[in-house]
Amino acid sequence: MRELTPLCWQLLLLSTLVCCSLGQGGASLSVSPDRPQFFEYESVSLSCEVQGNSAGWRVMRNTSRGNLSECSTDWGNQQGSSCIMSLIPSDSGVYWCESGSGEHSNAVNITVHAGAVILESPALPVTEGDSVTLRCRHQVTPSDLTAVFYKDGSFIRTETTGEMTIPALSKSDEGLYKCSSSKGESPESRMTVTGPTPIPPPAVPVLSMSLPRLLCSLLVGSPYLLVTIILLVKGCRSRAQGDRVEE
Repeated sequence: MRELTPLCWQLLLLSTLVCCSLGQGGASLSVSPDRPQFFEYESVSLSCEVQGNSAGWRVMRNTSRGNLSECSTDWGNQQGSSCIMSLIPSDSGVYWCESGSGEHSNAVNITVHAGAVILESPALPVTEGDSVTLRCRHQVTPSDLTAVFYKDGSFIRTETTGEMTIPALSKSDEGLYKCSSSKGESPESRMTVTGPTPIPPPAVPVLSMSLPRLLCSLLVGSPYLLVTIILLVKGCRSRAQGDRVEE
């Protein structure tokens, strides 16, 4: 077998990297407004944020009653990869995004409260070191905003502003939070704290790609790119053979 020139190897590996990028993807569920608790009849938008083509992704749920279904069946209004809905207490449950091939996103637990008080906290996990503010929200703003905050059922502190700020989160701040005021008590919601986002490693030179990764890339690439690679290899071999004849 004729050896390929370094330039030909670089072009070959670059082509396979393009093939690999075509098969990558993923999705995450976002909630707007960004909180896990809502009053009855409030509206919420659940969106599937997809890396690549969002076609085929839909919002799914499993309610507290054990009903598994997708948006626009008997609840919500599907708009592209988003689902818009007006909430009632029976909508409480776990929500996530799912593709036609069975891929899943993160899940969010949503609680719809028929009472007068809810706790505003992040719907998605928060990162260690970040600052977060928890608010005790009322349907009708009272003259007295004093609220009492609890974590895992234990008293934390009382705030006359109705909100509590944690300036620098740590893993120990993870847990179930709720608040109470003269108007009532909110449900509990879990706040999840994750580690800091790791710094990505330096880019790996194209020529250091392993053979298994290269073969995998070839398998997921489009037929047109594979044909291009084959023609490229043949052309490089002919060129190498011609150079040897001239010598």
